[in-house]
Amino acid sequence: MINKYWLTVTACTLAIAANAQQKALTVSDYERAESFMSYNTAKYIDNANVQPNWLEGDKFWYSTKTNGNEQTFLVDPAKKTKTPTTEYKGGETPSRRMGGRNEVLSPDGKKAILIKDYNLFVKDIASGKLTQLTTDGIKDYGYATDNAGWKHSDAPILRWSPDSKKIATFQQDQRNSKDMYLVTTNVGAPVLKAWKYPLPGDKQIATIRRVIIDVENPKVISLNIPADQHRATLSDDISSSGTFDDIDWKADGSEVAFLSTSRDHKNEKFRIANATTGAVREVFEETVKTQFESGQGAINWRYLPASKEIIWYSERDNWGHLYLYDATNGKVKNQITKGDFVVSRLVKVDEKARTLYFYANGREKGNPYFSYLYKIGFDGKNLTLLTPEAGNHQVVFSPSFKYFVDSYSQPDVPAVTVLRSIDGKLINTLEKADVSRLTATGWKAPTPVSLKAKDGKTDIYGLVFTPTKMDASQKYPVIDYIYPGPQGGSVGSWAFAASRGDNQSLAELGFIVVVIEGTSNPDRSKSFHDMSYGNMAENTLPDQIAAIRQLAAKYPIDTTKVGIWGHSGGGFATAAAMFRYPDFFKVGISESGNHDNRNYEDDWGERYNGLVENSDYEAQANQNYAKNLKGKLMLVHGMMDDNVPPYNTLLVVEALEKANKSFDLVIFPNSAHGYGTYSPYMMRRRWDYFVQHLLGAEPPKDYQMKGPSAR
Repeated sequence: MINKYWLTVTACTLAIAANAQQKALTVSDYERAESFMSYNTAKYIDNANVQPNWLEGDKFWYSTKTNGNEQTFLVDPAKKTKTPTTEYKGGETPSRRMGGRNEVLSPDGKKAILIKDYNLFVKDIASGKLTQLTTDGIKDYGYATDNAGWKHSDAPILRWSPDSKKIATFQQDQRNSKDMYLVTTNVGAPVLKAWKYPLPGDKQIATIRRVIIDVENPKVISLNIPADQHRATLSDDISSSGTFDDIDWKADGSEVAFLSTSRDHKNEKFRIANATTGAVREVFEETVKTQFESGQGAINWRYLPASKEIIWYSERDNWGHLYLYDATNGKVKNQITKGDFVVSRLVKVDEKARTLYFYANGREKGNPYFSYLYKIGFDGKNLTLLTPEAGNHQVVFSPSFKYFVDSYSQPDVPAVTVLRSIDGKLINTLEKADVSRLTATGWKAPTPVSLKAKDGKTDIYGLVFTPTKMDASQKYPVIDYIYPGPQGGSVGSWAFAASRGDNQSLAELGFIVVVIEGTSNPDRSKSFHDMSYGNMAENTLPDQIAAIRQLAAKYPIDTTKVGIWGHSGGGFATAAAMFRYPDFFKVGISESGNHDNRNYEDDWGERYNGLVENSDYEAQANQNYAKNLKGKLMLVHGMMDDNVPPYNTLLVVEALEKANKSFDLVIFPNSAHGYGTYSPYMMRRRWDYFVQHLLGAEPPKDYQMKGPSAR
């Protein structure tokens, strides 16, 4: 019979031996990983970031660096020359009159609008004299205020008329909206922070009374329509661009076109207002089943009063395209762009030549997230590709619009910058980014991949980061970085970047890191974007799982060791992954997640999920699934987060405690949605957590990040 004491001693001995053999990472390992951060890689890239500074006659100068030495060039497109120069080195572009930080300057540069005591004032730039424009603004019913939901600042939201004589703005009514509360952490009594923050399902949310203000002869003209919802076609705010969105003035300031967006983003009304009388004419409306967007990153409609036409953007045929409307009767004259591709941004309307210039995704072969520049006639004829090279194109036009500078690249191919005439003809190759010095340090680019979504049919795309030194006999744990959107995606820009956050740094610690654009993210078809509409809890997670399993057939991935992390929407997705797929995702770090969208500002959830009465928000809330946790989960939040209030994470904390689940919690007492000076600390904690619980190794104790913000 085996002695039980002997078994116990043997077991303890084996456990001690196993612990003694546990891999330990050193400070040097972390220093090498940190060397792949952008603040360490940027200095090794030559001839990058060409920024044209335009001069008269469409000439321009730019500077570039090679091995730290700066060289400036003067380019003359007409002569097709590029010559070294010292005339502009370190110089500045011609100055212009400027308003203050919280002022909006008029097009002629002579006036600026500012808010004072909830009312608007105009400042004469030359003399500094202030003239009051409105008098009835009060707290929570002020003019041009940018403080609905998570946005709150002193900058006015308005749109100047081109002749600098009028402004289009609003009086924002928040008197019946609910408040959000946060308190500071400090020695002594905490300070209460309170502001208007309506939530999904609230009966009373912010509304706007639209007005035109005559600035030269101060007068407020109310538009003769009921107050509009605080909504826009591009985002969950009416000022995503820093100005009043969905507004387009007639050149002489006599009328202004605008859109009224319904609370649920399903209905758009195109309206034209008389800027003198406030009379409003309904031109047409469009209603969709899910949510309407006017573009991908830019508002793409335009009012063309000279020809009494409208350029309109719609996804009615499942793709984002441009249409030509008759502004007198609201009828469609013709569809301008057609095909299985997305018009992402309308950049120029040449009314005289009746030609449009725009970016589009998905028309050319290869990665559908690459953006190309095109032109087309108003009649839908003569579609022309102006930037033919494969890759993601970023264009800067000359003042006369006769030329443009085009920088194109891919995630694994550095940028080439060229000069072209507006018809697309190549004039000069300006620079080719050189990463040879960076490569010599051991750096390598991520690998772009094409995979299938959860349905086994839909193409999805992503990037894979592997250690620069791989052991052929080893399988690696995998870390999934996720930001599911649905207004964005995990990859972000598909242009070249030497460093993408800490993805490669994590890979250097002994992981394979994947970044996958799942279904329901933008820049594809309408049906693709709507795949998770009404069920944001899906968070592209089935696509992430399918992608990792496919990648395991090509890369040495250990699918029994899968980690996941993300911030904000990615924090929501991370907790959902750990609770809904606990047998697949073993370690998660959920940062600042909007875990229950009933606890996040009203417009975001109502835009992508529908109104509360039409969508089951309860079934999507992460705290309701916390009891399913099996792996290691770290929750993180800033306690002064005015974007995603920290109560989102505390709901999950409470649910985990009720379910008797162990978890880790990191809080930043006075940090907002981002962690500011504590970001290096959070990154180090993230590395430690994956190293310890996914890699099964011991991290160096309290490693000090050496990046700029850490100092």
